[in-house]
Amino acid sequence: MDIRIAQGATDDEVSAIAAALAAHLGDSVEVYVGDASEPTVVYDHEGRSNDDGDASTARDGDSDEPALEPTSRERRLRDEIEDILEGGPEKYREQLPEEDKLFVRDRLDLWFGGEDDAFLFEDGTFAAFDDWHPDGVGEETDDRLPADGLITGGATFEGRDLHFMANDYTVKRGSMAAKGVEKFLRMQQRALKTGQPVLYLMDSSGGRIDQQTGFFANREGIGKYYYNHSMLSGRVPQICVLYGPCIAGAAYTPVFADFTIMVEGMSAMAIASPRMVQMVTGEEIDLEELGGPQVHARESGSADLVARDEEHARELVAQLITYLPDNADETPPQKAGKPPAKSPEGIDAVVPQEPNKGYDMVDVIDRIVDEGSYFELRPDYGAEIITAYARIDGRPVGIVANQPATRAGAIFPDAAEKAAEFIWKSDAFNIPLLYLCDTPGFMAGSQVEKEGILEQGKKMIYATSSATVPKQTVVVRKAYGAGIYAMGGPAYDPESVIGLPSGEIAIMGPEAAINAVYARKLAEIDDPDERDRRAQQLREEYREDIDIHRMASEVVVDEIVPPSELRRELVARFDFYADVEKSLPSKKHGTIL
Repeated sequence: MDIRIAQGATDDEVSAIAAALAAHLGDSVEVYVGDASEPTVVYDHEGRSNDDGDASTARDGDSDEPALEPTSRERRLRDEIEDILEGGPEKYREQLPEEDKLFVRDRLDLWFGGEDDAFLFEDGTFAAFDDWHPDGVGEETDDRLPADGLITGGATFEGRDLHFMANDYTVKRGSMAAKGVEKFLRMQQRALKTGQPVLYLMDSSGGRIDQQTGFFANREGIGKYYYNHSMLSGRVPQICVLYGPCIAGAAYTPVFADFTIMVEGMSAMAIASPRMVQMVTGEEIDLEELGGPQVHARESGSADLVARDEEHARELVAQLITYLPDNADETPPQKAGKPPAKSPEGIDAVVPQEPNKGYDMVDVIDRIVDEGSYFELRPDYGAEIITAYARIDGRPVGIVANQPATRAGAIFPDAAEKAAEFIWKSDAFNIPLLYLCDTPGFMAGSQVEKEGILEQGKKMIYATSSATVPKQTVVVRKAYGAGIYAMGGPAYDPESVIGLPSGEIAIMGPEAAINAVYARKLAEIDDPDERDRRAQQLREEYREDIDIHRMASEVVVDEIVPPSELRRELVARFDFYADVEKSLPSKKHGTIL
């Protein structure tokens, strides 16, 4: 039966009329709208429809039933989703290339669009939808709030499942408001349940001040971000990449994350904007000077790495995650071992016998670890200590090494802080530790006292003491003062303390010791040549007492090994102690932060 109805009827109305008549008449019904020459909907007598007006008997496979297709309802939903995926106002999207930024959806494609990667799903696509899209028709106004400016979901990255969030800078400059905050919190809470890593792709100007009611101080508001960060800390790896100015509340996510990467030329973080700083303090400063990548890589230590561009940031995270387990209950992933980039045969020649002569510890590391596996963190902060991940015969290890090429390897407050945090993170995620010791100890002087050398040194010693992962300590050359304590010395429960033939362990070096003990007696010798001869004799006697052979004779160290055998020795010892179990005294937690 053919039915013609008035122009203006919606697809849903046409479908409803056709279905009702077909059921009532027990016959097929073709419904025409207005003057249309083709039916808009066709219903057969069993209630089956073809919304495109095609009355042919198209089949699903070998079924006798006609093929079913999406209705206008689904098509409308797809149109709405497509509009949301366009992001904020077009004028803001057009500004992104000027800042060398990707649109957030393109950024997610960069991260999760590769061969081994996948964007699995998104949560909260329709967040705040009714606030800007009540009629299902998007408009190009500044009030567009697609996804409320925050994208969350699940993805596969480099073969690893993880949770992610990403700010949409085209929506109110990536600012955070009620619905976006709710999505962020749910993502974090789900990560606690799944035990999967979390990736934060931050590009946010902070809280949306004109919409702060309902999300700022609430129990489930933006303040809960940092509570959840704290609960996730040490449970799953949290990695943050900054793509823009993260100010005020937004700046806490990168500093709470375990690893933070800033992008040169586009990212910054600060407790307040330059305008606010000027209002509060009168200081005039631009954002780069206030909180740009170099500030946080060199001065504050809040940035672990600085990327050249967006692609480089992804490459750095792709390398970093290979050393990390999904959570604290798992062990880090291993790979097939590779020979080192440089021959271990050269270690002895690299390390000078003279304790005060500088050299590059990386040259030693390159002769121990698998080629291409060295991955240093915070290289420009506290550079007298190296903190890096690497592999030894395929096994991930965290390396804490003194750097004699910088400040003679003396430990300053910033280096102690860096090392403490690195040890703490490595222990949290079951990454064994390798200490390479060559230090005159903690730096002395009024300036470092003001900078908290005792406080930061305490933290480093505490982290070393509390770490329950397998630890191997190598006395490469000098190990003076409390430096041997912080660097995993014999008293700090390492699985082994290995000495190289260049090693020395002492309260202080020969020069300082002789000056401290014999200064008065030497001053009483009138003949300068005799005084120098006697001082040299005392230094040589002192050096015999602190020589690594004396330490081995007294069983202070477990073994002295030929330097060319050091890598083989470490491979064997890390393998042997891989499953060692250690425990801490029963307590709620320590009191040292």
